[in-house]
Amino acid sequence: MRILAAGDHFVGTGLLADAVRAEVGAGHRFSELTLPWPVEPFGPVANVHEASGTEEQVIEALAGAEVAVTQMAPFTKEVFAAAPGLKLVSVCRGGPVNVDLAAATEAGVAVTYAPGRNAGAAAEFAVGMILAAMRRISTSSAELLGGTWRGDYYAYDQAGLELDGTTVGLVGYGAIGARVAKVLVAFGAKVLVSDPFADPAKIAADGAELVDLDDLLRRSFVVSLHARLTKETRHLIDAAKLALLPKGAVLVNTARGGLLDYSPLPEALRSGQLGALALDVYDVEPPPADWALRDAPNVIATPHLAGASRQTAERAANIVAAEVGRYVRGEALANLANPEVLRP
Repeated sequence: MRILAAGDHFVGTGLLADAVRAEVGAGHRFSELTLPWPVEPFGPVANVHEASGTEEQVIEALAGAEVAVTQMAPFTKEVFAAAPGLKLVSVCRGGPVNVDLAAATEAGVAVTYAPGRNAGAAAEFAVGMILAAMRRISTSSAELLGGTWRGDYYAYDQAGLELDGTTVGLVGYGAIGARVAKVLVAFGAKVLVSDPFADPAKIAADGAELVDLDDLLRRSFVVSLHARLTKETRHLIDAAKLALLPKGAVLVNTARGGLLDYSPLPEALRSGQLGALALDVYDVEPPPADWALRDAPNVIATPHLAGASRQTAERAANIVAAEVGRYVRGEALANLANPEVLRP
């Protein structure tokens, strides 16, 4: 069997190939393709999103392949049409956004994904962003390195808040949100959760409280976003929702840029409605040179790094390799994105 390992500069091609070899043993042939992400930003390719490389590159590398493992390669309708022998695409991401699922299903190709592969890294990063925003860690560091000693931050009305005793709202309660909640509870925070698909019993067992979104926004001094981006959640937090927050609240987004309507954020910061904003994701990545938040006060911005740990890359490779192993052995796939492909 021929297997395509289409890696990049995070989940490397060699890392993918080695993980699959360890799972399925010798006797299989490998094709390899290295895509330019994250040295070059991802973007849309044809009708798929957050992809790296071109359809032509993938089609050429797929010649004769029955299985492909990747993180960022674009698997479009054209790619599936050019690879009639392809049976499995295993994507080492939380969702296969770089795959045209309808085209895959029509072509009879199973598509798997890797839920939770970056949950630990992303949860740690989110908590770090919350702390940095609440205690002015990043902004005061930048000011000090720029030559300004902000002793006035010790003044009562300028001082930050502790997590202990603070109400924190989590919008979304998947693998990442649940980890964040446990850390926040350990810090002594009161945690509210808004997620229509979450298990209320699990939320209660984790020490959090399930509420609706508007109630969460009204009661939370810190709000951290952890929802998936769908048609229903796009611009979930807009100007009307921001107005519900307590004055001076902290907003953190390490999930997906599209969850936020970015247009009201600069004014919300300047008016003091938002006390601080911490972002790792954006509506346009990277943000343009004239980005309105560049000169807004109390903004922390990082370049989509929440999932960037070596353990995430290794875990992702192992998850997709395990799916290839199941396929080779004729076992049920664990994380199938298009189960209808198996229906007669």
